[in-house]
Amino acid sequence: MRTLPVQPVLAALALLGLLGFGWLAVAPNRLVSGTALSSFAALHFWVAAVALLLVAAVPISPRRPALACAALLAALGVALWASGAAAPPLLEGMPPAARVMAGPGFWLFLLTLLLMLTEAARPAAALRRTMPLVLLAMLAALWFGGALDALSLAVEYRARAPQLQDALLRHMLLSAAALALALVLFVPLGWWGFRASRAEAVLGTTLGLVQVVPALALFGALMPLLGALLRAVPGLREAGLETIGATPALIATALYAGLPLWRGIVVGLGAAPRDLVEAAEGMGMTSRRIDWELRVPLGLPIFLASLRVATVQCIGLMTLGGLVGAGGLGAIVFEGMAQFATDLILLGALPVILLALFVDGVLRLVEGRLARWRQ
Repeated sequence: MRTLPVQPVLAALALLGLLGFGWLAVAPNRLVSGTALSSFAALHFWVAAVALLLVAAVPISPRRPALACAALLAALGVALWASGAAAPPLLEGMPPAARVMAGPGFWLFLLTLLLMLTEAARPAAALRRTMPLVLLAMLAALWFGGALDALSLAVEYRARAPQLQDALLRHMLLSAAALALALVLFVPLGWWGFRASRAEAVLGTTLGLVQVVPALALFGALMPLLGALLRAVPGLREAGLETIGATPALIATALYAGLPLWRGIVVGLGAAPRDLVEAAEGMGMTSRRIDWELRVPLGLPIFLASLRVATVQCIGLMTLGGLVGAGGLGAIVFEGMAQFATDLILLGALPVILLALFVDGVLRLVEGRLARWRQ
């Protein structure tokens, strides 16, 4: 059965966002939707350049993925730069609280273009590893170069820069702490699961059940459980544990990261071919030497892949910590939702996405270097 080609469909959706919906909106303040403007009214002749780059990337994507990625990045860069340049003239004569916001067409175009980039980079391992970092570098250049300063999101950022920086730092620290807790808990359990098949079955089922529980429900359920535990053992409260705040966020996030870490250890340790293990045993190597000199080196790519998944999972799930008083970027997201302020929601959500992309890209590069070193 023939499958529908992905890139033409995504390109059609991107063109629909570019040409069929409001691209920007001019509003008297950040709480109202404002008057929508088409891409033609906002970007003028740059619309044609963006559309041509987008369409040109489709036929060359299967044969020359690097060139297709370059065309898509250029289309994204031109669209963002032209949108930022269009904002100042639109604000002339408007009150100080007026904003130029990104419209639904802008976000549809951005989402589908990112999907097209992912699909274009898929055939080439080097592109898959480097594309997140190249994309982040381009976005950073536009942001810190001032090209987007007049857009509503940048205005919101300048108004809340200290709060956002503190939230980003706390989010990173909480995510790192949750990952460290997951490593301490589940790496030894993974080792145990590899050694004992009955333990593997029990642990696998238990961790699988944790994944089934909705994240929000688990965060909420931990609060009364921790409250009961702290009442029963008051010394834990003196040690720094708390019913709300960082404690339930760290525990819940670590539990969700447990399955990929545990599974990575079990599968990685079992990656060594049986004949090599038997040859090592025949040479008189002890079980410990076989583990550290054979199983661990051969399973290292699997370990790194599971670590990458768990790290990205911790960064994303820690956003829900804002609901239980842990702070971080999730607090900004939920504050924006309470105020119905789209820009504030995005101000908290976009750094989470970019941070996850950055970490994913860095760990993919490490995996690639390890693979080349092993060859």
